[in-house]
Amino acid sequence: MDEALAEFLRSLALEKNASEHTVKSYREDLTQALEFLRTKYEGHKLGPDQITSRHLRAFTVWLHEQGYAKTTIARRMAAVRTWFKFLCRQGTVGVNPAEGLRAPRQDKKLPHFLAEDAIEKLLQAPPADDPLGLRDRAILEILYSAGLRVSELTGLNVADLDLDAGMATIRGKGKKERLAFLGKASMRALKDWLQARAVVQAEAQRKTEAVFLNKHGSRLTSRSVGRLLEKYLQQAGLDPRTSPHTLRHSFATHLLDRGADIRSVQELLGHSSLATTQIYTHVTTQRLKERYDQAHPRARRMDPQDTAEESPSEKTR
Repeated sequence: MDEALAEFLRSLALEKNASEHTVKSYREDLTQALEFLRTKYEGHKLGPDQITSRHLRAFTVWLHEQGYAKTTIARRMAAVRTWFKFLCRQGTVGVNPAEGLRAPRQDKKLPHFLAEDAIEKLLQAPPADDPLGLRDRAILEILYSAGLRVSELTGLNVADLDLDAGMATIRGKGKKERLAFLGKASMRALKDWLQARAVVQAEAQRKTEAVFLNKHGSRLTSRSVGRLLEKYLQQAGLDPRTSPHTLRHSFATHLLDRGADIRSVQELLGHSSLATTQIYTHVTTQRLKERYDQAHPRARRMDPQDTAEESPSEKTR
């Protein structure tokens, strides 16, 4: 089975042009499934063509019993289904045991975002008097002003920047390219960092094309971005649940709040499906309703007690 898995992962990378992160996620999800099957059915040397829907249902039940989140279970199931579709196309299995595999119903969660004043506090948190502070300010500005995924930000190379036009070429999911627009504030922060970057690179005596470097002159990792964000959230006294992706959520929500059309937001975010972008319309609709309830004199719903106290003549009006 390990060979069948390795062939599938190679296909993802070469034929589907999947990112390293996507391939890693599939590897982890499917490795867990295979390890479960080996442990659960010890003594039965199961090949891919011997796995049945009963085996896969047992894996699903085990995930629930282990307390995994619904989103995690759904991702595991999606990985298993994709793998068996591949095995069917290859002729490795004749019948797809994952065809009827159902993911748990997801709770509808609206994206977490920061209000505009909170964003402003966060963007002012990094110090402007040392190189790494300038780097961090540029990182936060670009995450918010361009709505980048953190992997897109850390993957940026100097050659991807067009400073004259205020744009950057972004390689998103599936290595699809799009243009990201950088606002005036993020352009100022970026130019300040690029000057400091030259100093960091010279001191580290390392050459790299990466825009964002650590103190040793190497490309900054996504994990490092998460850690630096945690530090500035604490300094600014903001919601600790905030992640780099929250800035992307905030970017989309604030655009829609200010009248941007959803198709434009879809393109700016690099979403292949409009349905993915539409979750942000639920956020803005909910906020609009809250504002209506707070501001309009006839918006408050009548309490049952109020209804009971109405006179008969009032009820017939």
